[in-house]
Amino acid sequence: MPDKYNILVSGGGTGGHIFPAVAIANSLKERLDNPNILFVGAKGKMEMEKVPKAGYSIEGLWISGLQRKLDLKNLSFPFKVISSLRGAAKIIRKFKPDVAIGTGGYASGPLLYKASKKKVPTLILEQNSYPGITNKLLGKTVDKVCVSYEGMDKYFPKEKITVTGSPVRKEILELKPTQTEALNFFGMDPSKPTLLIIGGSQGAHRVNVAIAESLDKIMSADIQMIWQTGKYSIEMAKEAAGKNKFSKQIKVVDFITKMDMAYASADLVISRAGAIAIAEIIAVKKPSIIIPLPSAAEDHQTRNALTLVKGHAALMIKEDEMDEKLAPTISNMIQSKQERLIMLQNLKRFEYPDATTAIVNEVLKLIDKK
Repeated sequence: MPDKYNILVSGGGTGGHIFPAVAIANSLKERLDNPNILFVGAKGKMEMEKVPKAGYSIEGLWISGLQRKLDLKNLSFPFKVISSLRGAAKIIRKFKPDVAIGTGGYASGPLLYKASKKKVPTLILEQNSYPGITNKLLGKTVDKVCVSYEGMDKYFPKEKITVTGSPVRKEILELKPTQTEALNFFGMDPSKPTLLIIGGSQGAHRVNVAIAESLDKIMSADIQMIWQTGKYSIEMAKEAAGKNKFSKQIKVVDFITKMDMAYASADLVISRAGAIAIAEIIAVKKPSIIIPLPSAAEDHQTRNALTLVKGHAALMIKEDEMDEKLAPTISNMIQSKQERLIMLQNLKRFEYPDATTAIVNEVLKLIDKK
């Protein structure tokens, strides 16, 4: 047994890949005696900024995704793949990892592929109900695949799969604030039903436009709203809210740092269907209307949403149906406490409260086998 474990972690491109990677790294630090943890990301992507802020070293590979439509950027893709494979091999040779972990993102492909070929124990996390191309390919070579949903043996070898769920931020998993405390935090009225609209860190512009255009109808249900818009929609949303006769019941913000307070305040959530968003809705057990991003790779957001919809644990509205369905669906859900309680009960079937621990257990098993 080595005195100190060397652990490679790769996850990036979006918060949905970075936050779980950091959660896993943090848990490994708690379980092991001062391990050496090195992240590997894609140069120019958000992980190169976010990971150092979380207290970890990171090295970058020259890699990006293949554009799905005809694009001159695709001409450089083969060279990036060759460069990133060489870069990954160099990192592995120098760092001598005891295990390599991938949570998704461009860099995880070449790194986990090279690690598995070098006989380094490897584990990937697939949080979506439909895996992306990179993880589908990696599933053939890595040792362990941790997933968030049952039935993933359609895409990965059954003997490699463990259903762990998705890591969720500790403060959201525990959700300590009461609804009254949370509403006071936002300066809202504890006597009114509260609608929380979240589009992720970048917001969801098409959803924000639909909310703005239907604002009179939505607010006529005698509700109040916390509307997280992202930076691209903030001015448009503020203008729409300012013109509404219920403007004092609408709080518009571009970003919410205290998401535990936001979730605790809500009677109903409107959200996209990324892996993190779905995992958090399950963790906080809030009734939701999910609007998948139609341009997401392999339409995985729709597949994520349908998993909850089929279990009667959420409602889904397609983006092109928002203008017609959004306002009446919100009104119906706000008025039907029984419907919201049914969703809350059904969400419990999707819960994996110890996801991070379960994933780390699998990592430690791989190290022990080495």
